[in-house]
Amino acid sequence: MNTHSPSPAENKFISFNNSGLIDQGRIHFINFCRKLTVNSILFLIPIHFLKIGFNGWQIGFITAFYAIAPLLFSFPAGWINDRLSITKMIRGALFLVSLSLLLISQINNFLAMAAVFLVLGISNNALDVSTNSLFYKDERQMDQNKKYGSLSFWLALGVASGTFLGGFLTHFADFKVMFYAYAGVMFLVLILSGDIGTEQLSRVTLKEYRLELINRRTVFFMVMIFVLTLHWGAENTVYSPFLKNYFQLNNLQVSLYISLPLFMLAFSALLIGFLKYNARLNKRLFLFSLTISGLGHILMVNHSLPLSFIFRIVHEIGDGFLGALIVLYISRLFQKRSIGGSSGILLAVMTTGHMVGSLVFSPLGYRVGLQYPFIISGILLLANALYGLWVFRIESYG
Repeated sequence: MNTHSPSPAENKFISFNNSGLIDQGRIHFINFCRKLTVNSILFLIPIHFLKIGFNGWQIGFITAFYAIAPLLFSFPAGWINDRLSITKMIRGALFLVSLSLLLISQINNFLAMAAVFLVLGISNNALDVSTNSLFYKDERQMDQNKKYGSLSFWLALGVASGTFLGGFLTHFADFKVMFYAYAGVMFLVLILSGDIGTEQLSRVTLKEYRLELINRRTVFFMVMIFVLTLHWGAENTVYSPFLKNYFQLNNLQVSLYISLPLFMLAFSALLIGFLKYNARLNKRLFLFSLTISGLGHILMVNHSLPLSFIFRIVHEIGDGFLGALIVLYISRLFQKRSIGGSSGILLAVMTTGHMVGSLVFSPLGYRVGLQYPFIISGILLLANALYGLWVFRIESYG
């Protein structure tokens, strides 16, 4: 990957807290809380949608609307991060997430729900791009595995904790209580977000972005992460209904099934930080993780609940490794001064995979069987491991 170090002339445009550093703890706090709310809701909300009368294609359409927002907004958000402001975008996005969650609690109309999910997708995407940009641009000298393993750990821990908590809220109260609670959490985060840093940003041209994005190594990597993220579409449309129908679980049991393996996803991401950075080892671990992620997705559809749960843990361990390694690879693929916009394009590619997966796997699952999206997406993950093996042999990713 491109490991170009900015010249002194370039570096003068990049400054946080006047020292080239960011408050990593504050970013981890924001990431943990937003994942606790937004991403955990995505695992549970298909149950709510079915309850208020939405069908399979409508659920797929709404979640695709959420996913299409980053496709449209990731690069503009990254460009703003590079040239204008990161912290203002974070604060605005936190407010919109809180407002969106309040609106979701009140809406039963399909088109209105899709519109709110578009806003939720835009605001959550702005947080994804902006918090990642802060980490990518951070001048802190530390082991790269440790840096991005920690970033991925707090993101994943938020998803696990939110899904776990959401199960209790929806079981002992209802979905509206969960939406109110999570909207309050995000408003509190907005109040406590504080001063992340003083920014002096770069004047990056479109030509610079084009040169970084239109080359063989970047395109090969885009294909890899697109295929990888297709399985997100299955997880956000048919996962919880699959568990309810396949194993007759209630809302609390569904949340426990989903959230407990997600804690393993978080700790496998943290484990990356204990492995000293080594490019060859990271490549092998990436391919291994794709393989066990795919096998776990396929084998979780067996009819034994304990075995299904074990294979789900296997899948999440693979995804935890992948989450940390993907952001690490992106951090080394682009220059720091332009990484906001360039990484935004890659995030758009990933969310395109999410969108396509939602549009394909939701109607497929509700029409022919809720287990088939997991089987098919698992096979695609295994095929992606073979593709990754070929890519790593012909390209030098650092």
